Amino acid sequence: MNSTPVSLNKKDLRRCWRAWMMYNLSSMSFERLASFGFCLGMMPAIKKLYSDPKQRAEAMRRHASFYNTEPQIGAIVNGMAVGLEEKKANGEPVDGEAINTLKVGLMGPIAGIGDSMIPGMLIPILLSIGMALAAGGSIIGPLFYIISFNAIMISGSYWLFMKGYRMGSGSVEMLVNSKSAKLREALSLLGVFVMGGVAASYVKLETKLEFITKDGVNIHVQQMLDGIFPQLMPLLVVAGVWYFMAKRGLSPVKAMISMLILAALGVAFGVFG
Repeated sequence: MNSTPVSLNKKDLRRCWRAWMMYNLSSMSFERLASFGFCLGMMPAIKKLYSDPKQRAEAMRRHASFYNTEPQIGAIVNGMAVGLEEKKANGEPVDGEAINTLKVGLMGPIAGIGDSMIPGMLIPILLSIGMALAAGGSIIGPLFYIISFNAIMISGSYWLFMKGYRMGSGSVEMLVNSKSAKLREALSLLGVFVMGGVAASYVKLETKLEFITKDGVNIHVQQMLDGIFPQLMPLLVVAGVWYFMAKRGLSPVKAMISMLILAALGVAFGVFG
């Protein structure tokens, strides 16, 4: 504990947030995952709050323990941890175990919220808009995705970090209350609709198979499918890829390679057009 009160200013908080934002997943291992990134994000505060080397080393060990969550939404946990470390350094009844317990208790729920909102909703929506803009070969599509994604992530994580610092553990309530749960569910459904629209608009697959009946009638399989269920084959492709990735653990790289091989074989044998 410091003999004189030490407070963190906006510059210190921005340095903590920037270190986490830039390097949260830079040192990954099965043993610790994002723990070293979290510790690095705490270092500007730890150096200012603890002048005693022993206290500083203790704080570093505390924040180098196992940690894993969604980095952008998870910035709120970093802000809370910085606020609690400041209180601890100034003699308030906050111990290191309480800070660690808070991190461990929140990293799972925050990861679930972040994974459903960002990879499950935000990224598909931004990608669908970017793909539509790039359909004619325009560079506006990728530029839109890069700029909009980074603008949302940077501003959002900064706001959450500061919110966590100011409000402490109460700030989590805004992410897990009933109103926010309904909003997350609505946004997740919106992401599903967007992905369905993207699949129908940009996944193209047709078959060249033809059959001649005994009466000499030439049946085009693709025309028959379009009359019964338009865009059935693209739907089957999307559903099949989802099944193998979600239920069978197929990696995205293996999925792309598999589709490339199947497409080549289908064209070679005259199945696909």
